[in-house]
Order: sequence, then C-alpha cells, then structure tokens
Amino acid sequence: MNLYMMHVGFYDHSIGEGIYESHINYFIAASDPKDAKTKVLALEEFQDRNMHIDGIKEISEVDGYEVRLVQSSEAKDGKVFSYDESSDL
Repeated sequence: MNLYMMHVGFYDHSIGEGIYESHINYFIAASDPKDAKTKVLALEEFQDRNMHIDGIKEISEVDGYEVRLVQSSEAKDGKVFSYDESSDL
C-alpha cells in the first residue's frame, strides 16, 4: 500500500462568478496510482463539486524519512491545530 497526494481542482460558482479555480489535496492509501484515482473519483465531495484531478504524487519519502503505511485496527483522527494554536507554537 502506498500513499498518494491527489491534487484536485474545481470551480466554485459562489466565488468570483466561478472564474477562479480552487484546489485541494486528498491523501489516499492505494496499491497504485490507478487505484488512487479510482478511490478519489468515488468520493462524494469530489463528485458533488465536479472536481477534476490536476496531478497525482506518490509520497514515499519526506525530508529523508521513509513513509510506510501500516493498517490500523481503529480509526484515529490526527490533531488539527487552529490558527491560534499554530501561531503559539
């Protein structure tokens, strides 16, 4: 299993009459890029916002550290640091 960053774009018609393209990244665990693409295309948010894929990046190393995915038996949410919490670090 590999980690993929899916860089997706969409046009939000509620902002600037829909002329500006917005982007977000999804992080997907998949066996290969094609499997990652299939998974992101199936996301409800992706479909609801009529998104498209701008790029796919396999993430196998970050700053000299290997990225290894290990299947977890329980769902865990990572800590999200708010603007104020981030500023205070």
